Amino acid sequence: MAFDSARAPRKLAAAALGLALLAGCTAPDTVTPGVREHSPAAVPQPSYDPQTDPEKLYIEPADLPIGQEVGEDAGWYTRPMTGSDGEYKWAFLDAAGNVLADAAAGLQPDAADPSSFTAFGAGETYTSVPGVLTFRGNNYRDAPAYGTADVVEKKLEIVWTQEIGEVRGDGSYWPGAGWTGQPLLVNWPAETREAMGFDAEFAQKDLVEVIYPVFEGKVYRLDLETGKQTKEPIDSGCGFKGTGSVDPRGYPLLYAGQGLNDMDDDEATDDCPFRYRIFDLIQNKEVSGWEGTDPAAPRLEPEGWGAFDSSALVNAASDTLIEPAENGLIYKAKLNASFDAATKTVSVNPELTRMEYQTPVTAEYGLESSAVAYRNLVYASDNDGNLLCWDATTMAVYWVRDVGDDSDASMVLEETDDGVFLYHGNTLDKRGKEGGSGELVTNLRKIDALTGEIVWEFDVPTSADYPNNGGLLATPLLGKGEISDMVIFNVSKTNSTREGDMYALDKLTGEVIWRRHFGRYSWSSPIAITGSDGHQYGIVSDSGGTMHLFDPNTGEDYSTISLGKNVEASPAAFGNMLVVASYDKKIFGIRIS
Repeated sequence: MAFDSARAPRKLAAAALGLALLAGCTAPDTVTPGVREHSPAAVPQPSYDPQTDPEKLYIEPADLPIGQEVGEDAGWYTRPMTGSDGEYKWAFLDAAGNVLADAAAGLQPDAADPSSFTAFGAGETYTSVPGVLTFRGNNYRDAPAYGTADVVEKKLEIVWTQEIGEVRGDGSYWPGAGWTGQPLLVNWPAETREAMGFDAEFAQKDLVEVIYPVFEGKVYRLDLETGKQTKEPIDSGCGFKGTGSVDPRGYPLLYAGQGLNDMDDDEATDDCPFRYRIFDLIQNKEVSGWEGTDPAAPRLEPEGWGAFDSSALVNAASDTLIEPAENGLIYKAKLNASFDAATKTVSVNPELTRMEYQTPVTAEYGLESSAVAYRNLVYASDNDGNLLCWDATTMAVYWVRDVGDDSDASMVLEETDDGVFLYHGNTLDKRGKEGGSGELVTNLRKIDALTGEIVWEFDVPTSADYPNNGGLLATPLLGKGEISDMVIFNVSKTNSTREGDMYALDKLTGEVIWRRHFGRYSWSSPIAITGSDGHQYGIVSDSGGTMHLFDPNTGEDYSTISLGKNVEASPAAFGNMLVVASYDKKIFGIRIS
């Protein structure tokens, strides 16, 4: 569904409503209703699975409604930008940064070899293991909660805590866990649990394990039910900011990118050179990975920034990992992973494909958002304001749109009878630095995932505040069930540098269904827990340390609980239990009752 010009006045009216609401509301923590024009409707859930016939999931370039002409110049491939003038280009690089002119041919799939196709199924097929094994749970990034919860009292209760540490590095203070910092919740298969050699207490129970990389450089392993440590923390010595990923095949492998390179506030040395790390959860140690300060990376000069905040997607059928990086490269890794439960061994030996792209607005390079995947089409947005779609198999870039500014928050994808869509928002980075104040806005958008065309746009006035940007830093909550007519955006630093707003927008029109104003802004991504009664229950946390249990139909709180200090990390949930860490240097196990 492309942008409908007849709908433009309604889109502008929705934006005007947002401006009026902001101008008229100064009291913190208030809810203002809009108009709920459409009733919730069941969204058909596709059931295709890459484990059966991955080649049947593959979308050929000729089947996409985009221009097919591709230019080539000295190993670089070119196509026109979507929605603006100019061209973008991409190339494949060797480990030294040389352009590989013949690399594209080697990435073409072979019909006789199904494993040569990297294509993802519906979100529900991402993992064969119950739980939340990557940021927001799957390749659509729409499943931060697993299972259902028996909700009666509509209250939150802290049932256990785990003390964690802090880091003072790069002239900054990093306590506990921060953005995006989501825990992973894994209900291990019995054979995997046995192979990992847990003590009897955990080996003999149906364990849901919390796996949580945090700022201090440790990976905590906890029992979701009790909070007890299942194993000693893995101490990498180098800090994590983003969210890790557990292998969705049930292999005891953890993939986690390093986010900090200075752990002792000594600006003269980087005691932790950036690295993407792969951990063997049987041996409880790092066994593989690659350097973030990759000689091929375009962001090495002048700052040499090689962090990995993106949470990887692993394609089980092709044994492939996709990881965008802040060094400006997009990595595709053939993992060569294997797991033998009988011998209690797991191995991995990644072979890397490096892809670099450039556009008319490319300047700083770097991707912090986690990739979203629909079949073989993968999407991410970057620090320069590029939103791109590329092929997970061939790594060819199909379209790029300039979205106006840095966009760090991961998108969420929805497949409907009307098409496939991305929900996206940007921050105030370049625009704020260029000056101006009263007219600065965050652009929230619905985008056609096959063409890159904008379906609707809703603008939220936002404050420029450095070094921490205002705008959308939280992944949108895609409504399902009784709230399937809405998508919920959590926007930071609106009205002032302290405040924030959460908007429930109509998926079809972008109009406001309700708006919740917070006295403290938030970078934490909201989640919805499905009750055994069929109702949806929203969870969102703010920079004041308050976790809100709210009704996503209205935006009103049922109850709140304090987690001490800023909750910048995003929670994950399994049944009635949810987990998140805060700046109070604690991991919290919280029950919804």
